[in-house]
Amino acid sequence: MAAMAPSPAGPGGGDGVDGFDLLAADDPAALARFYGALMEVEPQPGLSPSHWRLAWPAGGWLELYGPSRIRPQPRQLGRLGLCLQRQAHAADATGSLALLQAWIATALDLGASAGDLPRQESFGAEAWLLDPEGNRLLLLVVPAS
Repeated sequence: MAAMAPSPAGPGGGDGVDGFDLLAADDPAALARFYGALMEVEPQPGLSPSHWRLAWPAGGWLELYGPSRIRPQPRQLGRLGLCLQRQAHAADATGSLALLQAWIATALDLGASAGDLPRQESFGAEAWLLDPEGNRLLLLVVPAS
């Protein structure tokens, strides 16, 4: 993947450090469509045909790319995963769990695989899934404030 454009100046006037979430993908365009549908954002072409970008609604980017043949990135399950978070419309746990169930159904329809059963935690309702390429994905619905 080509080098990214330099970051704008940081608070002290010097070069700032910027970052983004990055996933290697066997089919970056398909994985971009999956995450775009879950995040309700339109995937954008990146720096090459094998690079896609999705804007996080709260700011920042999720970058998806096809690794080069010189530096392959084999699929692997690790302790790192993406978390997509939504806020429920109501402050009660029932609303959080209902929204999570609907979101899980959408993710499964889009090609995700079921992981753990959804559960209510003190901070919200959550469920672990695998995206269509086997990456760990946490769907989290927090109650309304």
